[in-house]
Amino acid sequence: MRFDWPAAFGVLAILPIAGAAYVLLERRRARYAVRFTNLDVLASVLPAGGTAQRRRFVPPALFALALAVALVGVARPEIAHSVAREQATVIMVIDTSGSMVANDVAPTRLAAAQEAMRKFVKRLPGRFEVGLVTFSSQPRVTVPVTDDHDLIVQSLEHITPFGGTAIGDAIAQAVDLLRQRPGATGVPLGPPRAGEKVPPSAIVLMSDGAQNRGRLQPLQASLRAKRLKIPVYTVALGTPGGKIKISDGAFSETISVPPDPRTLRQVSLETGAQSFNATNAGRLNAAWEALASRLGSKREYREATFIFLGGAALLLLGAGTASFFFSPRLP
Repeated sequence: MRFDWPAAFGVLAILPIAGAAYVLLERRRARYAVRFTNLDVLASVLPAGGTAQRRRFVPPALFALALAVALVGVARPEIAHSVAREQATVIMVIDTSGSMVANDVAPTRLAAAQEAMRKFVKRLPGRFEVGLVTFSSQPRVTVPVTDDHDLIVQSLEHITPFGGTAIGDAIAQAVDLLRQRPGATGVPLGPPRAGEKVPPSAIVLMSDGAQNRGRLQPLQASLRAKRLKIPVYTVALGTPGGKIKISDGAFSETISVPPDPRTLRQVSLETGAQSFNATNAGRLNAAWEALASRLGSKREYREATFIFLGGAALLLLGAGTASFFFSPRLP
């Protein structure tokens, strides 16, 4: 919930002061009640017991609560609602380095990723446009931005793992791809300029290793996305114990290929997005399903002033009713 006019809450400070003044006045009136000469009349006016005495505070308490609720309404509250997003552009950035052949995520990292990404694309709304950037030692635009989701799914089948990992350059490539979209302002050459904008869009990056190639560091590239308000969602694929075997004739070596979730998390936090760790196929599918759900909807705010003003009116009615029944009256 958010408020268009939060300054209205400053008036709430008056309510405790008014309540304290009311209690003091009530005590003062009780102190001088003995000045009545007709004790029979006084007995009929004063409450009979402790419970009845407490009841007389109900009307002013309801009245004060009604004022508080009314002030919340005056502050013009807005409640967040999740609604389906009709159109946006998503750039999938996929690590295709040689470590994708590791089998710590069954059957292999690559096979598990392909299956999860196919489901992701199929769950996106039909009007979404999707682009595919693959990267190893350098990024490549595998599929330019298109509304043909089947083309994206088919292209995922032809990923071949090789080379190193250039995460920063891959993010920069995805940002430049979005800067070429219709409706974008500026020229995709170097860092974004002041005032440059792109249409509603997001980047989804999956990597199974730490950066060991490229010119830009991941956080440097994420700043470019941040300037254009492009969220970069990340998925860290693999386990710390992931290994691959490299063979070259008579020579073979087993090397460790752990992911780098810390860097990917920093990239997401920098751009106001979310990061996921996928250590098995189940978690990988869950991460991409969550991304499809998040990207397929957006948050909108609707004014809820009438709800609070209506509640204040009901409380005022309750205060009046309580005053009729609980307040002492002269016979």
